[in-house]
Amino acid sequence: QVQLVESGGGSVQAGGSLRLSCVASSYLYSSKCIAWFRQAPGKEREGVAAISTGGGRWYRASMKGRFTISRDNAKNTVYLDMNSLNSEDTAMYYCAAKSRGGVWYWPVNWNYWGQGTQVTVSS
Repeated sequence: QVQLVESGGGSVQAGGSLRLSCVASSYLYSSKCIAWFRQAPGKEREGVAAISTGGGRWYRASMKGRFTISRDNAKNTVYLDMNSLNSEDTAMYYCAAKSRGGVWYWPVNWNYWGQGTQVTVSS
């Protein structure tokens, strides 16, 4: 079965932390890269971070230093650790796999998506 399943979202106060998980089927986990995106109400989906099979990491500039992407090959899981959360981080968070190539933070460049997990940060 080809799927991505996100979890770990929830409600947190400003300044708090969350860890999101994305469990991928073996076919998708073997992707060269897996990425996290987010979409807030009324806004376009935007790239948050990406990680390659070789361990390379890329981050949206505004999240570097607060967010950390990692992967556990034994569990077919990619994580997103989020710290110092603020209200602007409130969004649905998605993981994506099987890039078509091109710029990683453009949603159109990814073939497979999970159903998303909601993160709500209250001030």
